[in-house]
Amino acid sequence: MPFSRCSTASPPNIVSIAGIDPSGGAGMFADLKTFSALGAYGCGIVAALTAQNTQGTTNTHVPPTDFLRQQIDTLLDDVAIHAAKIGMLGSAAIAAAVAERLAHWQAANVVLDPVMIAKSGDILLNRAAVGIMREVLFPLALIVTPNLPEAGELLGERMANSVREMYSVARRLRDLLPHNSERWVLLKGGHLPGDELVDLLFNGDRMIELFSRRIDTQNTHGTGCTLSSAIAALLPKNAGQPNPVEAAVRDARAYLLHAIAAADSLDIGHGHGPVHHFHALWRNRSSTTT
Repeated sequence: MPFSRCSTASPPNIVSIAGIDPSGGAGMFADLKTFSALGAYGCGIVAALTAQNTQGTTNTHVPPTDFLRQQIDTLLDDVAIHAAKIGMLGSAAIAAAVAERLAHWQAANVVLDPVMIAKSGDILLNRAAVGIMREVLFPLALIVTPNLPEAGELLGERMANSVREMYSVARRLRDLLPHNSERWVLLKGGHLPGDELVDLLFNGDRMIELFSRRIDTQNTHGTGCTLSSAIAALLPKNAGQPNPVEAAVRDARAYLLHAIAAADSLDIGHGHGPVHHFHALWRNRSSTTT
């Protein structure tokens, strides 16, 4: 069955097509936590395995492409999926297989997080796979969510170092998306210095500046995964809004900022710990049991 809209009587079904981070801070495990925290039902298709913790990634492994295709086909033949988040893919062959099967299933509400570099600086996607991503996955995406280093890799240039340069980058990234439909770029500016952060949301017509204060914590592992999966979870819920993508992005950013602010209440590992995906739920549970 093709991707469809969810009914108002049930939560939306969202699939993460991404890698596995055993520490739970990033990748599919972070996506599933985010879906659950935002009231969506999460499904998962494993596109890569990593040996990873809060301090770094020591190895990666990708499944056979035939098995990946079978994962996608078996799930989508049975479950109506209302949005898809694409994260770490691991190889050019995996990226091409994901694109081919999502096109077959007429995927809607595709959120593409072009994961290339881990928080630790480890490279997660080679240049050949980056080219395939641009060619076959960008045409399927409703919104792409690169950070500044990823945007530089996608465009084959150095990272932007000012908000003014981000404007130019956002426009050129939007040129990689189909021109005859509503598609968006969310360019994340967290790698720029300063206490105030700005992200740019651009659809080829409207350039929206989204501001936030930098939160003083080292526990920011998985912020990109969490933001993109939050957008995917919220897109179906905002379908009736005048500007559903903008509404989903604003709500997703608010959720992430609260998750970062609560991150230091967790004690996970010795490096960049995860954000607190269940900050609202666990706080509410604690208040009702004391």
